[in-house]
Amino acid sequence: MERILDTISCPADLKALGPSQCRVLAAEIRSEMISTVSRTGGHLAPSLGAIELIIAIHRFIDAPMDKLIFDVGHQAYAHKMLTGRLESFDTLRTLGGISGFPKREESPYDTHDSGHASDSLSIALGLALARDLNGDDNRVVALIGDGSLSAGMAFEAMNQIGQIKPKMTIVLNDNAMSISKNVGALAQRLAKARMNSHYLTASEKVISGLGSSEHPGTRKVLDAGLRFRDSIKSGFLKGGMLFEELGIKYLGPIDGHDMEVVEETLRAADRFNGPVIIHAVTTKGNGYEPSLEHPDIFHGIGPFDPETGAPIKKSGGAPSFTKVFSQALIAEAQDNPDIVAITAAMPSGTGLDAFASAYPKSFFDVGICEEHAVTFAAGLALGGKLPVVAIYSTFLQRAFDQIVINVALQKQHVVFCVDRAGLVGADGPTHHGAFDLAWLRCVPGLRILSPSNEAELVDALHTALYMDGPVVVRYPRGNGIGVPIPSEPGTWPLGESVIRRAGGDVVILAIGRMVNEALVAAEMLHAQWGIEARVVDMRWVKPIDQAAVAAAAKLPLLVTLEEGTLRGGFGSAVMESLAAQDLQPHVLTLGLPDAFITQGDVDSLMEGVGLSPAGIANSIAAALGKAE
Repeated sequence: MERILDTISCPADLKALGPSQCRVLAAEIRSEMISTVSRTGGHLAPSLGAIELIIAIHRFIDAPMDKLIFDVGHQAYAHKMLTGRLESFDTLRTLGGISGFPKREESPYDTHDSGHASDSLSIALGLALARDLNGDDNRVVALIGDGSLSAGMAFEAMNQIGQIKPKMTIVLNDNAMSISKNVGALAQRLAKARMNSHYLTASEKVISGLGSSEHPGTRKVLDAGLRFRDSIKSGFLKGGMLFEELGIKYLGPIDGHDMEVVEETLRAADRFNGPVIIHAVTTKGNGYEPSLEHPDIFHGIGPFDPETGAPIKKSGGAPSFTKVFSQALIAEAQDNPDIVAITAAMPSGTGLDAFASAYPKSFFDVGICEEHAVTFAAGLALGGKLPVVAIYSTFLQRAFDQIVINVALQKQHVVFCVDRAGLVGADGPTHHGAFDLAWLRCVPGLRILSPSNEAELVDALHTALYMDGPVVVRYPRGNGIGVPIPSEPGTWPLGESVIRRAGGDVVILAIGRMVNEALVAAEMLHAQWGIEARVVDMRWVKPIDQAAVAAAAKLPLLVTLEEGTLRGGFGSAVMESLAAQDLQPHVLTLGLPDAFITQGDVDSLMEGVGLSPAGIANSIAAALGKAE
């Protein structure tokens, strides 16, 4: 029997379905989603929780003329299936396949390339005002989670939305979760609304009873009903809701998994000539028991057994850099009670959940608020504490100003542990840690360490904790290489490198995990062309080892190797050092090109940009005239 899902070629097809058919469709989408993500990995729990919301929104709007903007976009899998990408859905997050996030070049139904939290309201406001300036009348709907709503940019957008009051609809997908459980006063306020069952029932009756009415007097009746709802709100939620105080009409809370109620509420909201926020309560991971039990794990998960939910892990292997960092920081805190750890809504992703268990009073999850996290750390440092801020590379770039002004300018000793540096794989261009070296290197007084393996990470963290001023420790996603972890951490001399392999034909100055790729490439050069390559683990990106650069300039070819953009990165630092020392050797810089790198497994991506060991060796041999 043909699935309803197979008959949907575009969102317009949804409008012919009845309520029971929509429920069957939601179940079919859920099954397809679980089956595909079990093979490809992906953001399963967020997408499972948003299926009914997305069906209801697409039944209400006329996309792509009407605009649907996703916040982050990791909940958009149902949207992809309903907008002509069902046949390609099994390529999700793979090289050459469809993205795990909305992507404008992929579909006219994807209004905005999403990937980072809290930008949807600003985008939606811009679209709404552009519509009004152009004299158009299309709808604008933003779908934002309660975690994203806690971030500063969302509040900045609401501040202007409440002032200008354009006609637009905000659907608040409230599941009480970011990746882990939400934190902060806003989360507590929304929880209070969710738990008030009397208000939930009364408001639903008002909205569903009036939202479906087409009577000419609907406007007056709706106004009266909303005044009644406001009186209920005042009784149960002292002082009214924050949104209405900002000038945004509030409807809800409603059951976000009841598609009829969601659709009716959308139609009721559409009758207002101004901004409306619909508070829809959902369950992250809805409809799949393993995801319901562990929504944080299934927020972003690799391949798993769909029957049990158990992750499919490669046997053996070294611990991840994240885990090594986590254990090393706990050990450091045993000797230094001033250490405090800070993250931005990612305690499990950064490994700080273990630190939080060991030292709960010294751990702070500030929510999706990277700018606040950094400035908060500066305040702690001013108060005599030693803050360690663990944030992914792609998200830390949102706090550039705070690093410059609040930390570096004031010479505060804050340690930034930059996880997921370099290529991260299937999440694609919004998540690759490609740019951190380029924008961090320009900050005065900031030092940057880039360990090449898990043992060096332990030493680099220890070194950073016992320095002065701001320090960055940069490390990649994934596992180490299996070297033993030191029982006692060592301290690196400032700006000193280490030679890992001797050679006189070419020198490779490498940082981070590219040191290990360089060592493999060096053996290939020896075996295939008889080229003897010296490999130097530079360790420090700033300050750079000037003596090592000068020594490298004496060889026939100097190669720089990094897993970051070549524009302003490590290779640029070496070139600056050469210029400062008036040295002009033959130089080859290898790194990420001046482009946004697509999604795919890391090994394939590295091969595609010429950073696999074979690619490195071929480039070096060609530069020496040994290969084409």
